[in-house]
Amino acid sequence: MASVLSRSAIVAPKNFNRWLIPPAALAIHLCIGQVYAFSVFKIPFMTHFDAGEVSIGWIFSIAILMLGISSAVFGPWVEKNGPRASMVAAGTCWVVGFFVASLGIMTGQLWLVYLGYGVIGGIGLGIGYISPVSTLMKWFPDRPGLATGLAIMGFGGGALIASPMSNQLMSLYGGGTEPENLVAGLTPTFVTLGIVYAVVITAGAFVIRVPHPEWAPKGFDPAKATSKPMQTKGNVAVRNAIRTPQFWLLWVVLFLNVTAGIGILENAAPMIQSYFGITAAAAAGFVGLLSIGNMAGRFVWSTTSDYLGRKNNYMLYLGVGLMLYLAVALFGGDSLILFILATFVIISFYGGGFSTVPAYLKDLFGVYQVGAIHGALLTAWSAAGVAGPLIVNSVVEAGEEAGKSGPELYTPGMFIMVGALAIGFIANALIRPVSKRHFEREETVKAKQAAALEDEN
Repeated sequence: MASVLSRSAIVAPKNFNRWLIPPAALAIHLCIGQVYAFSVFKIPFMTHFDAGEVSIGWIFSIAILMLGISSAVFGPWVEKNGPRASMVAAGTCWVVGFFVASLGIMTGQLWLVYLGYGVIGGIGLGIGYISPVSTLMKWFPDRPGLATGLAIMGFGGGALIASPMSNQLMSLYGGGTEPENLVAGLTPTFVTLGIVYAVVITAGAFVIRVPHPEWAPKGFDPAKATSKPMQTKGNVAVRNAIRTPQFWLLWVVLFLNVTAGIGILENAAPMIQSYFGITAAAAAGFVGLLSIGNMAGRFVWSTTSDYLGRKNNYMLYLGVGLMLYLAVALFGGDSLILFILATFVIISFYGGGFSTVPAYLKDLFGVYQVGAIHGALLTAWSAAGVAGPLIVNSVVEAGEEAGKSGPELYTPGMFIMVGALAIGFIANALIRPVSKRHFEREETVKAKQAAALEDEN
């Protein structure tokens, strides 16, 4: 089994078609992207466990917290062992997490849901999220923004499938669409999702490959590639990258961009129901629509960054996102169309921020240990996964205690997000190219890469 999962077992032949790799990467990201459909379960969970917004919101927050922690801790392991072993490890954690959570639902033990979906599933999220990203950038050195968009697009689109599927499964197993029916269908829904995801992730892990050391895209000559602003020709090791101001400024940028977007995603279904009084099924449709924005943004905006530059793209995400949040805060409750359009674009920027950041890191620090650096940076996602939902849920609970309803429950949180994006905009503007003193010597990089190949063989 070890040989089948090792990096040396998945080195592709020189004539391998690199376009077979994106579907394999999408397989795991479409599965673990289910986390973005969590808001579909929020009201049934609150009813089942007789718990409030914050208590149930912690399920999602723990999962995102563990995503960032595990991606940082296991980033070097993922780089060393390759995408197949990583995808299998991630899939195992993700599926086991669903089964443990289903046991918690069945027995009425909320702590088991925290442990299963939050902790164990969250570890699977972190490993699974980074496992195909650096691999795809190696397959697409000529289009790193496109590559990361292809890799991470599925994570944003996971809810597009999972949101309506989860709602329909709860209705099917519960025998109806009423709240009590959805609660009754929770346990078998989680078990079914776990089985489906196990099959899909296994298929993706079977297909995934790493490029042959002598392979290069047809007609691509790295020596002749045109450098863009902020793009380095050197390589920085992860130990040095995390000591640079560029890393921490980008950490702040990602943290604030994610905080702003995740507050909407985690509360999408109850938020639109509170604003406009629509049904649970229609709210699930809204979650699915946001998933389209999340998924499309990850591909469209990251691909655009190959032409505009990563820094300019982030100026767009943060600056325009700030204005859209302000529009929702001031006028969102007056128009369903405005609310949907504004939140759709905000979430597209949220997705674009995720898919652009690996290429941003590659530009700043080189490709040498970009996967491990990416894993370290995702601790910003962990922090945002706690901060975003906690801010919005706390504001909502405080509003409910004060007798507020409808848009009034969410408006203060919207203004907080406006401020967060403004700070992120400033942090991104301060990012400059990395000093050459942090670069690894080229002979050191080549020697370590050669040694790694010898170990694999």
